[in-house]
Amino acid sequence: MHAGNETTVTEFILVGFSVIPGLEYLFITVLLIIYVITVLGNASIIFTYSLCSELHTPMYFFLTNFSFLEICYVSTTFPKLLSDLLREQKSISFFGCAVQMYTFFLIAGLECCMFAAMAYDRYNAICHPLLYQTIMNRKVCVQLLAGGLIISSTNSLIHTLLTFKLPFCDKIINHFFCDIPPLLKLACRVNLTNIIALFIIGGFILVGSCVCIVLSYTRVIATILGIHSTSGRMKAFSTCSSHLTAVTIFYGSGIFMYLRPKPSYEIDQDKQIALMYTIIAPLLNPFIYTLRNVDFNVAFRKIIQHVFSRKF
Repeated sequence: MHAGNETTVTEFILVGFSVIPGLEYLFITVLLIIYVITVLGNASIIFTYSLCSELHTPMYFFLTNFSFLEICYVSTTFPKLLSDLLREQKSISFFGCAVQMYTFFLIAGLECCMFAAMAYDRYNAICHPLLYQTIMNRKVCVQLLAGGLIISSTNSLIHTLLTFKLPFCDKIINHFFCDIPPLLKLACRVNLTNIIALFIIGGFILVGSCVCIVLSYTRVIATILGIHSTSGRMKAFSTCSSHLTAVTIFYGSGIFMYLRPKPSYEIDQDKQIALMYTIIAPLLNPFIYTLRNVDFNVAFRKIIQHVFSRKF
């Protein structure tokens, strides 16, 4: 938090990452390749689900929507980061910064809710297999998605309004996108409401969904251990391992980032942590969810073979 005179801020300056002189274009090329792979990887999941009726199940419904969110999520920060690396003046308007923050937390919150919904889906599939189709019908899946959208949009709106109502004494953001901790450091004074909102409301999304996931998988693991067939246990574990891997990456970095005591914020360290859930997680998720997924791989190969057979 800065001590100084309050100023009317019309734009912010994003510091971004320090790149060794002469390696800017190499860094940009690497980031661009990561962005393209991320978009294509998640788009392939959406594409396969759309064309393969065998995948029209609750699990793939959530996975497809999650992949769409990942494309939106990475596109919220990545294009701006790439363009800033090519410019000396890395500015973003006050309104643009607010929109970026709102969109970022809207998608991040919705992803938390989606993780919880996917855990609930696995719980019903493994613990209540005979009632699974009845419990996880299309209407329930859509309601879970809509409920997550309402919760995350409300959370994002509260954080954005509280943050941008603060008086700012500086406009240089030591980050590569408009995030709450670095913006709070620019404020002349931070209201207790902002801190409470970050821990209570933000914690409700992060910790609340995380608790749902833990409870669901506690029951799932207990049920799997009760399966007498070794092959049955391995198959059940394989359907859950990819989800748990993605959850660990996303929640581990997210909780460390936003639920630490305020004095422990270190912006340079935060930028590295932010890379985990803004860039690395969306890049890895398509591989995490599809590499060991036999049904998806079979469906994807069938589509590719069909496309090439018609072309040639």
